[in-house]
Formats: sequence, structure tokens, C-alpha cells
Amino acid sequence: MSQTPLIMCVEDDASVREAIKGLLVSLGFAAEVFSSAEEFIQSSRLGETSCLITDVKLGGMSGIELQNRLAALGHSIPTIVITAFPDERIRAQALSAGAVCFLYKPINKDELVDCIDSALNRRSDTAEPEPGDGQQ
Repeated sequence: MSQTPLIMCVEDDASVREAIKGLLVSLGFAAEVFSSAEEFIQSSRLGETSCLITDVKLGGMSGIELQNRLAALGHSIPTIVITAFPDERIRAQALSAGAVCFLYKPINKDELVDCIDSALNRRSDTAEPEPGDGQQ
């Protein structure tokens, strides 16, 4: 991939949001952060998003609702869902809605990196082939 992947993070806790952004930038990704799902949906770079990291509990629309709204809008963005409140029902909802990973806070850096790798691989697997690609 010649272009630096753009990782978006939707997190209402400013300290967590900035920590995730700092980690992503230190790993060489382009990163943008949002304090709400509504703010993210209005982003002019929504279509450029390579991977989305979202908290479950947000002010307003939840991370699960965000996943569903993006799908309804036709955006297939590999998503990593994070939460500080372990709940197997919510985990199952997120994964059945297509989340790549479901992580509990505090987030383990290595697990997050593995999830981002999986998300980016999923994104490249579902990307439209370039003309001439896939020809044997």
C-alpha cells in the first residue's frame, strides 16, 4: 500500500482519544480523532478511512449504532470496538455487526496493533481490484 493508512478514532474521553492518536502516529499511521460518532460521520475524510476505532459508550450515538449507521450509508470500514465495560451481549453485537476486534480497556498496545493489522488486511481484501489485478 503506497498511501499511509488513515486510522480514525471515536472516543469521548479526551485522554484516551489523545493517547490512541499518539500511539497511531508513533506507529506511522495517519490518525484523526473525534469526540462523537456524529462528528465522525460528518467528516469530509470518511471515505478515506482505512480503519475505525470506536468506543462503545459515547455521548449520543453509541459505537455499535455507529457501526450500523456506517453500514446503512454504504461504508464498509473495518472497525475495532473498545470498551471499559465488559458485556458479552455487547461484544456479540459488535462482532456480529462486522467488528474486526472487540478490546477491553485498558487497551493492550500489542493487541491493538494486531487488530489494526487485521483491519487493514480486511480492507485490502475487500478493496475494489485495480484494472488488470487478479488476472493470472
